[in-house]
Amino acid sequence: MDHISSPPPLLHAPHASQQGPAASSPPRLRAHAIGSAVVAPTDVSLQAGQCLVVEGPSGAGKTRLLRLLADLDEGQGEAWLDGQARSAMPAPQWRRQVLYQAAEPAWWEATVMAHFPADRQARAAMLAQRLALGEDRLHADLAQLSTGERQRAALVRSLLMQPPVLLLDEPTSALDAANVARVEELLRDFLGQGMALLLVTHAQEQTRRLGHGTLQVVRRSAP
Repeated sequence: MDHISSPPPLLHAPHASQQGPAASSPPRLRAHAIGSAVVAPTDVSLQAGQCLVVEGPSGAGKTRLLRLLADLDEGQGEAWLDGQARSAMPAPQWRRQVLYQAAEPAWWEATVMAHFPADRQARAAMLAQRLALGEDRLHADLAQLSTGERQRAALVRSLLMQPPVLLLDEPTSALDAANVARVEELLRDFLGQGMALLLVTHAQEQTRRLGHGTLQVVRRSAP
């Protein structure tokens, strides 16, 4: 887009419930009227260190909203990262900083570790250890990893990029209680360092443990 807009004034959004340690600070991620043929226009205001849980009935478009914010799907509206408009930023740069992790992410190398440059592999192993994922599993053929192991490895890959905003779609759906706790502890550490998080989860207990508020998604009505 040629026109670069400034964020509209902050207004109270009735579909959003927000609080948290940085609620009075300028938003890290701001979006106005983000929507598509499926998702009704939605406003987002997410501060550094804050986790909002995306809620809505099945089929409302929770995953679509994350993908729209990450600039992976075509849609309407504008978004700003630390005040910089998405339309002013090359798409790959935006996607590295407003990072989307799918429920079952794609892999393109034979092993998890092969996805990381040499100078980041030690850090990757340390993060994986926090998630009870041994270094041997990072070097194993991805086809030998369970769904839960791949979910934890995908989180390592995402966090290693240190995105200012992370968009997580059901990151613990295949994990047992102990590994869910490990993932949540690691995410809290990154939130404490200023990362902002939008989370899709069907676990109400996880919403209570991690979320500082909720963001309601509404499916666009048929014309």
